[in-house]
Amino acid sequence: MDAEEQLDLAVSRIAAAIGEPARARMLYSLVDGHARTSTELAMVAEVSPSTASVHLHRLKSERLVKVHVQGKHRYYSLEGPNVARALESLSVIAGRLRSRFVPNTPGRLRVARTCYDHIAGTLGVALHDCFQARGWLASDPAAGDAYDLTPHGTTEFTGLGIDLSATRALRRRFAYACLDWSERRPHVGGALGAAILEIALKRKWVLQDLDSRSLSVSGFGRREMWARFGLNP
Repeated sequence: MDAEEQLDLAVSRIAAAIGEPARARMLYSLVDGHARTSTELAMVAEVSPSTASVHLHRLKSERLVKVHVQGKHRYYSLEGPNVARALESLSVIAGRLRSRFVPNTPGRLRVARTCYDHIAGTLGVALHDCFQARGWLASDPAAGDAYDLTPHGTTEFTGLGIDLSATRALRRRFAYACLDWSERRPHVGGALGAAILEIALKRKWVLQDLDSRSLSVSGFGRREMWARFGLNP
């Protein structure tokens, strides 16, 4: 079998995987970049959980989706931007728009909260995205969801007042992508995430509620996050 025949077969398999209605609904629900559990995807596809597992196995085998294991939960997302672009192109041909993911988390908790000892919610995800966009975090596909710091990131986090030597010496993971349960996108977890929260509380960028995990961003914190990170919480 020559290369062209192999390509034709691969395209045919992928098209068949996308072409099944239940699998198509699963895939399109993930185009917005938010991960979902197999139970949620079963509801989206209107199939039983066992049938959803079979469909997800097929999509994973064709490298259309990937799975992220966090605790006892397994979250599915698109394999990458190429898959999203292909699905968007098919939507253009079909002439239909897809609905967006709308979290049902209470507003105060969704905006900013603690996840164990790091910042979660919309603010946590925004900080994570900012650190990545500015080239502060280094990721290695072979290391799973773990992060290290680039030289630039080392300089910037040190400038924020974080003692990176002490942070690395702790008996826990240094930094990793912790999937946010309301946003379904990652925020920074691990010792680095805890150090960021500690700095934010110490400098009163955020204030912690006494009776919940909710964090509120102070006026000073809003100005600092805009000046330092270009964020408007």
